[in-house]
Amino acid sequence: MENFIQVGETRVGLETPVVMGILNVTADSFHDGGKYVSESQVVARVNEIAEQGAAIIDVGACSTRPGALPVSEKEEIARLSFAVELVRRYHPHLPVSIDTYRANVAREIIDCLGEVMVNDISGGTMDDRMFPTVAELNAPYVLTHVQGTPLDMQRAPHYDDVAREVHRFLEERVGRLRGMGCTRLIVDPGFGFGKSVAHNYRLMDCLERFLDLGCPLLAGVSRKSMICKLLGITPAEALNGTTVLNTIALAKGAAILRVHDVKEAVEAVKIYHATRTLEDENEDARQ
Repeated sequence: MENFIQVGETRVGLETPVVMGILNVTADSFHDGGKYVSESQVVARVNEIAEQGAAIIDVGACSTRPGALPVSEKEEIARLSFAVELVRRYHPHLPVSIDTYRANVAREIIDCLGEVMVNDISGGTMDDRMFPTVAELNAPYVLTHVQGTPLDMQRAPHYDDVAREVHRFLEERVGRLRGMGCTRLIVDPGFGFGKSVAHNYRLMDCLERFLDLGCPLLAGVSRKSMICKLLGITPAEALNGTTVLNTIALAKGAAILRVHDVKEAVEAVKIYHATRTLEDENEDARQ
């Protein structure tokens, strides 16, 4: 497995885990919908993400929270273009990911604004043109597991063995993408996408299993309901729980943390990496 991901002209090293900062230019995202609409608001958020140490910025323009209704492709493209252009203007070397499950949206953004990473929460299940499009464009791609769609995925998620079934889904689709010539793949087990609280914690407990897919592993648990429902809190109160889960994910091999709170995630990575470095030094001293 390569220890980097190339996005456009920027190589993001993954020897040490990195942070992907979230910018939602939506009206209805579960935590920060409607906060980043004007140019000044978006620029301020982009600056914050960059200054706090994110290696990648993930721009979302169509909410995928449970129960969300999709916006039109035209509206999603307009919102993404607006935000990505601002990232390019103020931080041209910050790699951009777009959070979309629509092949036409991915193509339009890449054709007009240059290469971006495509972060597809549906793993190609919501648009059968996504895999051929990603292969044709040779774009870096985040392959995520979902059961159902945002509109219905949390109604009654069911698995006989969630870890085994999610692994099988990702393994089959990684194989399909590689067969189409895709080499820059990241896998995400899809915390919160068609999973109960128990399913999510089982996946976290088994997260290291997904390393055998040979792709960098992304964990996206930031302020999600798996924290809020367990602790009886709101997303606004879920930063501490997010940090705990991020740290567990790092210990289990996550290479990328997708978060709303960049500063805290960067600190978690630094502290976790320091413990690993000290362990290596102590092991060398014993030998």
